[in-house]
Amino acid sequence: MGSGRNSFDSGMPQPPVSRNMEKMFLRLARAATVLAFIVVTVGAWVRLTDAGLGCPDWPGCYGQLIVAADAATDPAVQAEFGDRPVDTGAAWREMIHRYLASALGLICIALAAIGWLNRDRPGQPWRVPLALLALVIFQGLLGMWTVTLLLKPIVVVAHLLGGFATFGLLFWLARPNPWPLAAGRRLRALAVAAAAAVLLQIALGGWTSANYAALACPDFPTCQTQWWPEVADFDEAFVLWRGIGIDYEGGVLDHPARVAIHFTHRLGAIAAALLVGALGWLLLRRQEARRAGAVMLAALALQLAIGAAVVLFGVPLSLAVAHNGVAALLLLTIINAHQRIWRN
Repeated sequence: MGSGRNSFDSGMPQPPVSRNMEKMFLRLARAATVLAFIVVTVGAWVRLTDAGLGCPDWPGCYGQLIVAADAATDPAVQAEFGDRPVDTGAAWREMIHRYLASALGLICIALAAIGWLNRDRPGQPWRVPLALLALVIFQGLLGMWTVTLLLKPIVVVAHLLGGFATFGLLFWLARPNPWPLAAGRRLRALAVAAAAAVLLQIALGGWTSANYAALACPDFPTCQTQWWPEVADFDEAFVLWRGIGIDYEGGVLDHPARVAIHFTHRLGAIAAALLVGALGWLLLRRQEARRAGAVMLAALALQLAIGAAVVLFGVPLSLAVAHNGVAALLLLTIINAHQRIWRN
């Protein structure tokens, strides 16, 4: 996906401490990118296994930082959290996600600290690490609100987008000097449009999942046996805020609203596929970007195939989680194109 001389290497003699900090920064950024992908994927696994409220409190789980083996029979737990059945399996899935996210947050703190301490070194990024740290802190708040606001869809989607944004920023930091790509206005505009379409599609996917609408259209390529389902209720489908105190576990929308959400996600997939496909094709036709274009088109084809299979096979867990993971990888191909285009 492009490579080049490390931008940290300014060609001037630098103190050994600065060079060591640069190497540590890059290693941490690359490790954090992998960890962020795991966090995003595990987050999807938690959501799809209905473990989002496996721990009804935050940051601990039933008042503990480790899920107690006897939580289901502990009188104190029953007294405080008796309104919700204790499921230790769901609790552990939620806590595993929190542990991984906490580890990622610590690495982001380290990246911000190194970037700030080494900010006088030419090419050392420090503004993006500080922005990343602020994002991670906000992600922690969104994680808390996801629980305390009982899986409110707008918060769930914001948490999902924050996770993807964290992943993307870390990928950006892990590749400080990708090979530049000369691009005219058309290619730049198409790259922006493709990025916007993919981000919107990720948000629509999160909205579909958060409103339990994945099976609202059980047939494919039609929806409710129609190319444009007449039963769809678009007015109710995209009400972003419905007040406080509503438990959204299992969803609260009627079937027509869920059909509208699912169908909109499919329409978004068509638009995103056309834009990303066009961008990938233009990159594929250029010698210096052929590999980037091929990877982008391969990721797009895989994502479309998984999306269709999710519906045809009734949302199996493995495919649903893979759908989330491949969306993250597709986003990276878009970020890679932007890095190379705008660097030039």
